[in-house]
Amino acid sequence: MAETLTIAAGDKAARYAGLLPQLASLLEHEADLIAGMANVASALASTFGWHWVGFYRVAGAELVLGPFAGPLACTRIPFGRGVCGTAWAQNATLRVDDVDAFPGHIACSSLSRSEIVVPLRNAAGAVIAVLDVDASELAAFDEIDQHYLEQLAQLFANKE
Repeated sequence: MAETLTIAAGDKAARYAGLLPQLASLLEHEADLIAGMANVASALASTFGWHWVGFYRVAGAELVLGPFAGPLACTRIPFGRGVCGTAWAQNATLRVDDVDAFPGHIACSSLSRSEIVVPLRNAAGAVIAVLDVDASELAAFDEIDQHYLEQLAQLFANKE
């Protein structure tokens, strides 16, 4: 993938199946973590049209905003707070059908209604960042999203 993105036709699984090899190729040849995150956020936003797609990087006891596509976002999120901080603390993917029902949700945008957050781990399994995706519809994310976004997160394992 070099400055072009081919978006597959079809259902969500088909679009992921077409996108993942392109992102794998892109990340394989990009040593800079931030550059890779920037292109991944853009590719996901272009392919799926979600409200917000981006990364938060682990920096001490908080997550710091990284590359993203979408409106302005929260800059720092404490460990264990909100969906992103909780996914980091649990070292697990979180799918939230209704962010307003999530205890301690941090509302960076009132238009976000559902969210999925996937930890990115280094080769030792420690969380180095999270991929955060917000949709303006309730219950926008399912097992298909989780499956493919977790596969995508694994592509970052040796990028720290």
